[in-house]
Amino acid sequence: MEIAQTTANAATPTPAKPSAISSDFNTFLKMLTTQLKNQDPLKPIDSADYAVQLATFSGVEQQVKTNQLLEGLSSQFGVMGMSQLAAWVGQEARATGPVWMDGDAVTLAPEPKAGADRAVLVIRDATGAMMAREDMAGNTNAYEWRGMDVEGNPLPTGTYSLSLESYSGDRLLGVSDVQAYSRIMEAKNGPLGTTLILEGGIEIAAKDITALRVP
Repeated sequence: MEIAQTTANAATPTPAKPSAISSDFNTFLKMLTTQLKNQDPLKPIDSADYAVQLATFSGVEQQVKTNQLLEGLSSQFGVMGMSQLAAWVGQEARATGPVWMDGDAVTLAPEPKAGADRAVLVIRDATGAMMAREDMAGNTNAYEWRGMDVEGNPLPTGTYSLSLESYSGDRLLGVSDVQAYSRIMEAKNGPLGTTLILEGGIEIAAKDITALRVP
């Protein structure tokens, strides 16, 4: 009997709790009724004041419901975006940021400054220490970085940051970031929007991706 009773109680649906705005509205009506009952009969409250109070509360109620609706729509758009981004997983994304080196060549898309006749790729490890400098032509728009140190030995597996120094003769024109292609391993939603997880666990915002390609 006790088991059957427990099961029956568990199966009984819990009554839905009234929404906060509904509860507040009922409280407001009770206060308004009390105000009407206890007003001074010789100095009754102007009916226009009641109308203003009702209109004000009604406006707040509608605004709260509108905000709830917008939040629901935002969640739906997030799910739609995720379904579209699912096709990105496994492709290579081009973006500015750290790159993962594990022995395989990484395709870079350097953009030397206008007027540069040569450029130097500067490689730094996760601590910021410079590991290598590689010369390249100033008009290079694609470059295969093979992860070598200053002595031509393979760099350890890990995350590296890349920058590009542009020169005209011996004059430095400027230093810029370098875009690189990395494989997309995962896409996820968060408080700041959709984030892509690249090789090596590198995270980047989806909005920062400038190109996609099939590896």
